[in-house]
Amino acid sequence: MDYPRVFIGFDQREAAAYHVCCQSIIEKASIPLSIHPLALNMLDGFDGQGEGSNAFSRSRFLVPSLCNFDGWAIFIDGDMVVDIDIAQLWAWRTALFDKAVGVVKHDYITKHDFKYRGTSMQSKNIDYLKKNWSSMMLWNCARNRLLERDFVNNCSSKFLHRLEWLSDSEVGEISPGWNYLVGEAAPSNAHLYHYTLGVPGMRAYADDSASWHWHSALLRALECADEDPVTMTMRAQERIGDI
Repeated sequence: MDYPRVFIGFDQREAAAYHVCCQSIIEKASIPLSIHPLALNMLDGFDGQGEGSNAFSRSRFLVPSLCNFDGWAIFIDGDMVVDIDIAQLWAWRTALFDKAVGVVKHDYITKHDFKYRGTSMQSKNIDYLKKNWSSMMLWNCARNRLLERDFVNNCSSKFLHRLEWLSDSEVGEISPGWNYLVGEAAPSNAHLYHYTLGVPGMRAYADDSASWHWHSALLRALECADEDPVTMTMRAQERIGDI
């Protein structure tokens, strides 16, 4: 059986988001899968951020190369919660068999001038064509051989995030529930919740719609033989303070 390869963006400044995302995938998955963090220290000096707002803004486009341009792979941003079996996203390969990539084709103008508000990551939330298409991609790796490391390294972020190396006919469409933009779209039940403005772990977004999906996954990620997560965290801080 061809099991899912899932690549997730990792930025140490929001490491909790990555682990919450992993938790949400693992606890709902019905088939074996492999999870790969796109962390800068694993990419042999590749500049994964460029002019982007997080450390994996550009490294997501290395996924076909990291898979030796073979088979299929999933990329998702680290600020997501998958609320359904990831096997159902993997099954979209059948409908997209003749496409180079499958995405949710958002068509919107942001309601917010900034993202990551109130944190050291705060940055302008710029509108652009095909915004957030590249935040969740089902890659047909063999059909993206152009994305060698050197090629990606020399491309502009605009070129990459707009998928400009592909024709429109090569970009398949996945249903909107697989990349629901929390805070940008009307509240909705979804398969995948994307906290694109900032995860609820950031104070400014703690009470946003659908924040409970993220908070509950965080608590489950901190389960440890019935230990209270708050007490456990305080104990960890005390131990670090003793070193």
